[in-house]
Amino acid sequence: MVKVGLLSDTHGYWDEKYKKYFDVCDEIWHAGDVGSELLACKLAAIKPLRAVYGNIDGQSVRSQYPKTAHFTIEGITVLMTHIGGYPGRYDPSIRKELYDARPGLFIAGHSHILKVMFDKRLNCLYMNPGAAGISGFHKVRTLLRFAIEEGKIKDLEVIELGLK
Repeated sequence: MVKVGLLSDTHGYWDEKYKKYFDVCDEIWHAGDVGSELLACKLAAIKPLRAVYGNIDGQSVRSQYPKTAHFTIEGITVLMTHIGGYPGRYDPSIRKELYDARPGLFIAGHSHILKVMFDKRLNCLYMNPGAAGISGFHKVRTLLRFAIEEGKIKDLEVIELGLK
């Protein structure tokens, strides 16, 4: 079993609560708009970090992390990118790759809107953790925690970090 802490759209904003919530995780995943190399380093100091870059990320973040990450963990295939849309409205930039890969879990950020839904057409769980930073229109900062065990996603938690 792997316990994952998932966040997005930090835009370089560090919150000590990240450490509190991710200490119990095995890995941290960041779905883009990291915002700074320093923030990525702070997250990686807590637990191993998997990340993708987002549209606001500069060259230092882009040189360390891909635009799209494909990996398999605990029997589930994962596709993670920053600009992905959501079931029924996938972004054209990822649609072909998503339909070709057919992951069991598709993760995107960018919208600053927390959303978890199942896509029956792709037989895939979609997650967007909302925004953990203070930049953007969202009112409440959020992240997700969940476990993956033997190809199943379980124990999903929505964590509200408070108002921005």
